Amino acid sequence: MGRPQKLDSSTIDAWIAARVGWTRAGEGLTKRFAFPDFGGSMAFAVRVGFEAEKRDHHPDLTIGWGRADVLWTTHDAGGITELDLALAERCDELAR
Repeated sequence: MGRPQKLDSSTIDAWIAARVGWTRAGEGLTKRFAFPDFGGSMAFAVRVGFEAEKRDHHPDLTIGWGRADVLWTTHDAGGITELDLALAERCDELAR
């Protein structure tokens, strides 16, 4: 498998427009997830962590009481790749 390629802005913008809550943050893709308590935030972060390990692609995660912020980017590609979009979609699934 080749090195992931950075996506063009129009592809990223169309992806963001079709989803709730995701935005750009510099060269990354970010979303804040809300939970009823700290335990919900921690459980989500652990689930995301296991997915990240399976794909060997790791987000920046920040958790707090009732929230978890996720930032996906592919440093080697200098921005957002298909892998980031796929894992962002997986985060939405894991938050349900």
